[in-house]
Amino acid sequence: QVRLVESGGGLVQPGGSLRLSCVASEFSMDYYVTAWFRQAPGKEREGVSYITSDDLTYYRDSVKGRFMISRDYAEYTVYLQMDRLKPEDSATYYCAMGRQPSLLARHYDTWGQGTRVIVSS
Repeated sequence: QVRLVESGGGLVQPGGSLRLSCVASEFSMDYYVTAWFRQAPGKEREGVSYITSDDLTYYRDSVKGRFMISRDYAEYTVYLQMDRLKPEDSATYYCAMGRQPSLLARHYDTWGQGTRVIVSS
């Protein structure tokens, strides 16, 4: 079973930047896509972005032009660069691996423990 560990969260002012990292314990041919989700208190988990094994990427509308997902195959790591952060980006961010490119949580079966992002002045 692949394990995922996220890091990079923290407190940042509006307009600032953070880079989240998701490190996998091993390479697995079982998974085609890695995604970032987020969940704010009292809200449902929502998909933010995904990247496939052949580097296709997708973003939810509210983060397009501000977030960028990338991967380092050698380090089994997927990154989420977040720029021009807004208070509404505050949430716990999770990475997940699955077999179907999607921003729906039900399509992912391996999850990390999350890293918290707070955007506030």
